[in-house]
Amino acid sequence: MKLLVLGAGGQVGFELCRARLPAGFAIAPLDRSGLDIADRAAVFAAVARERPGLVVNAAAYTAVDRAESEPEAAFAANAAAPGHIAAACAASGIPLIHLSTDYVFDGAKPGPYREDDPIDPLGVYGRSKADGEGAVRAALAEHVIVRTAWVYGAHGHNFVKTMLRLANERLALRVVADQRGAPTAAADIAAAIVWIASRISAAQPCWGTFHFAGAGETTWHGFAEAIVALAAPHIGKSPPVEPIATADYPTPARRPANSTLDCSRIAAAYGIVPRPWREALAEVVAELFADRATPLPGA
Repeated sequence: MKLLVLGAGGQVGFELCRARLPAGFAIAPLDRSGLDIADRAAVFAAVARERPGLVVNAAAYTAVDRAESEPEAAFAANAAAPGHIAAACAASGIPLIHLSTDYVFDGAKPGPYREDDPIDPLGVYGRSKADGEGAVRAALAEHVIVRTAWVYGAHGHNFVKTMLRLANERLALRVVADQRGAPTAAADIAAAIVWIASRISAAQPCWGTFHFAGAGETTWHGFAEAIVALAAPHIGKSPPVEPIATADYPTPARRPANSTLDCSRIAAAYGIVPRPWREALAEVVAELFADRATPLPGA
């Protein structure tokens, strides 16, 4: 099966391009320089040209704060583009795996969010991603939407790399401690997508919306503490991580106070059980230091 991966230059797309694939699978990667996903005609042309067995949409506008001042760009990439992609897939009889986010929820629920919980995004980014989900559902029955959260990896810009840089530069770090969720390694998301693709290829699909995030729960503060502890042997120090409230670190976009996702549905449908987030984090931090001649991963 040929997988057309859109957003191949992003965190998950990068991991998909280097993931271990089943026999008979191949990746056709397209990044933003190769395809403007907001261009409907270009999307249809790319799908027709590549003739994949499955499309994976890992492309998105992910600048959460900047989206508040750039709503047109966010909605073009996150809402209109998924509709174009799903319509192109429908026209060619091709299924689609589409990535979405915990930010479709408002974070007010005390416990983990299930797929059928009502959505209520707090900002432009979340609203644009919610509209993208709706566009996919409206255009194509044979789809899998995977919502995930707190994505990080060895490639691209993310919280882990920022914390590693700050841990090297500062005497102490101050990190929000009243937002909770589950850090999710991009490589783990890629592996889940490959497994879902293999089930689709074997004519054993389960269509619909699923949650996938690292196992366990923490706060951004707890996440940062774990990152600093893993980095300490490499940078020769372990600066304290001070807990602060969301109100002490104002941002243009509001974040959900609770981003935890119930992943039992993807386990039941596909047998995918997320691994503990600390285990995945240790692998990514080790890779970041191993891949560089200097001891400091850049942000």
